[in-house]
Amino acid sequence: MKITTTKFGNLKDGTEVLLFTLENNSITIKITNYGGIITSIDMPNRNGSIENIVCGFDDLETYLSDEYLSSYPYFGAIIGRCGNRIANGHLEIEGTTYDLAVNNGPNHLHGGALGFDRRLFDAEVIDEKSQVGVKLTYLSPDGEENYPGNLKVTCIYTLNEQNELGIQYYAETDKTTVVNLTNHTYFNLTGFKENILNHELELTATTMTEMIEQIPTGKIVPVVGTAYDFNSPKKLNAAGLEMGYDDNFVFDDQDGELNYIGCLSENNSFRKIEIYTTQPGMQLYTGYWNPELTINGKKKFGSFSGVALETQHYPDSVHHSKFPTVLLKPGELYDEKTVYKFITE
Repeated sequence: MKITTTKFGNLKDGTEVLLFTLENNSITIKITNYGGIITSIDMPNRNGSIENIVCGFDDLETYLSDEYLSSYPYFGAIIGRCGNRIANGHLEIEGTTYDLAVNNGPNHLHGGALGFDRRLFDAEVIDEKSQVGVKLTYLSPDGEENYPGNLKVTCIYTLNEQNELGIQYYAETDKTTVVNLTNHTYFNLTGFKENILNHELELTATTMTEMIEQIPTGKIVPVVGTAYDFNSPKKLNAAGLEMGYDDNFVFDDQDGELNYIGCLSENNSFRKIEIYTTQPGMQLYTGYWNPELTINGKKKFGSFSGVALETQHYPDSVHHSKFPTVLLKPGELYDEKTVYKFITE
């Protein structure tokens, strides 16, 4: 196993951005400290052919380009301070109202106009016998995107010999705030030979948050027998939903332990990803709005080019007292972990 560090580019103010390459005998994962973005994951198919299986770019300039940011899909990034949607950008904490950026229709999305996905993290290499990785840290100052509290965030990416990508999140605050961290990697197990509609997904969730225009009503409803039932493996296009999925699933095991919650697989490549998390939910997004981009003269990505498996707390939890809380108080530690295990059968 090994980890190497190279220059990825420069921000517009000249600040250097780094790229960290994590490798074992079969998997190569590249991560940059700009936005904590996973830029690529190379893994073999059943014939041994190595291909990248995530939406991303080979250079920083493309992540900073107007073409990409104008239809921004958050490829591979850490999402925060509070991931997913907050209705009407309205946040009330301990009697104080905070007006957040409205950047997704009438709602606040993924931390605002300039979330963690576009911040530069400090980075520290992890090079151990059992794993390699990178520890990313960022201090989000009080008032950033109008969130209260100085929030110290740590995200630790690790790769081991069992082909497990671990993503560990920690956060501490000096003032009561909200935190909901996730990663927004889009997977395509065909190596982008096809879209993701023929991928099969299995989830342990028997319920989901009922939504109206992407905002929860507060009800937790059963999925059994509906288009949202993935208790047995099912193709992502099986229900014939024109715009696919952008929905929050609720896991049955919510004990804070690292639990198996599902598996994504693709039958031609024989690749699959097992998912484990401490989080109570997962936003399944099949990428209907993913932009088609011209990269080095070639058209790439577009609708259904990748599927995001965003383990997290529920959308708009700040307005639903019965949902698992996203409040973090001084003296408390936000501590969540997700593991993606890559398997070629």
